[in-house]
Amino acid sequence: MKTISFLILSCWSLIVTGCVALESKQPLSTVASVDLTRYAGTWYEIARLPMWFQRHCVDSKAIYTTRPDGKIGVHNECVTQSGQVEQAEGVATVIDRTTNARLAVTFDNFFARLVSPSREGNYWIFDLDPDYSTALVGTPDRRYLWILSRTQKLDETTYQQLVTKAQQLGFPVSDLIKSKPISAS
Repeated sequence: MKTISFLILSCWSLIVTGCVALESKQPLSTVASVDLTRYAGTWYEIARLPMWFQRHCVDSKAIYTTRPDGKIGVHNECVTQSGQVEQAEGVATVIDRTTNARLAVTFDNFFARLVSPSREGNYWIFDLDPDYSTALVGTPDRRYLWILSRTQKLDETTYQQLVTKAQQLGFPVSDLIKSKPISAS
């Protein structure tokens, strides 16, 4: 009986410790302001955290367009290792109108209809160069992260600055996967 009580108490302690560890991360903050018209256009993925829906991608880009209804059109493309191009269409809705830095992105596919983004959004802009040439974006739960650039290649100094920023925000930067540009698209 003492052994069972000890096991239950030990398991409970591990659960509570795990919850405290998860909660101990600082809340994330986004950039102060995003001009969505300037943000629109083509962004190339320089690096990202591993994610199921991009598991075959080696070269990715996103094209954002402003829409008359105030939402953002999203067109994602990725080139797989075999050279196949995969595409996804979506819509981004601004969640935080004071900054425009928190958005909810949904894609037009069956799976996306089953899983909707949270009320806090699933596309947060954590860092944005003043000239809108680089961006650090991800999710508030720190599961997804992208380092983006207006060009397919990014100098190592700028890349490392963005990695450092991501690390300071609590993202697992040791898991980052660098893109391997295949095309000059």
